[in-house]
Amino acid sequence: MTTKRLEDTVGTIHIDLFATLDLVGQAPGGPDEDPEGGFPFGGWQAPLFEQSGGEQVAAGMQGLDALLLGRKTYDIFAGHWPHQPEDGLDGGIAALFNRVPKYVASRGKPDLEWAGSTLLGPDLVAAVHEIRDRHDNIHVIGSLDLVQSLLRDRLFDRLNLWLHPVVLGTGKKVFDGGAVPANLTLVEPPFTTPKGSVLLRYALAEGTPTTGDMTARG
Repeated sequence: MTTKRLEDTVGTIHIDLFATLDLVGQAPGGPDEDPEGGFPFGGWQAPLFEQSGGEQVAAGMQGLDALLLGRKTYDIFAGHWPHQPEDGLDGGIAALFNRVPKYVASRGKPDLEWAGSTLLGPDLVAAVHEIRDRHDNIHVIGSLDLVQSLLRDRLFDRLNLWLHPVVLGTGKKVFDGGAVPANLTLVEPPFTTPKGSVLLRYALAEGTPTTGDMTARG
């Protein structure tokens, strides 16, 4: 576990999300990932996955020293990554995820059997600040319910948003009632896969959106 010195700056929280063009982020990975609400499109991302996209995801994990996850995403990860060979195709990610501390936001009291897992207390804001003080590079992957709370309280620094060329018309949205007005800055050029998926890496900026009048322009 990384221990930060008192004089160090707070850690960076990355939110990594995979969404459709209508910003549905529910169950991208598989049919049984999150069927809540009778969602019929579980696994919608699989036909669009490409090696170049996987390489971008892996590159974005460089320096990761903690995971912050919602309960559902934690259960999915805990059922998968500890059982993957760390010298296989996804061995680097498996080894990384198995090694780093995992912090879980849940209203219940789940059994956290994945090594290095800790249940957060009821005060999410205080818990996230403590994680920032303890680690340098924290990633939130999926975890849409948790993400709504982080967006509402501006408890993130980077938003890494994958947009995929499909429209579903139903399902949980990336911005689904938790967002507050905010400015973001694109920190690097968009990356596009051959199948048309686009990665946008944003940083949270100061202030809130301003307005103007386009009709006033000559």
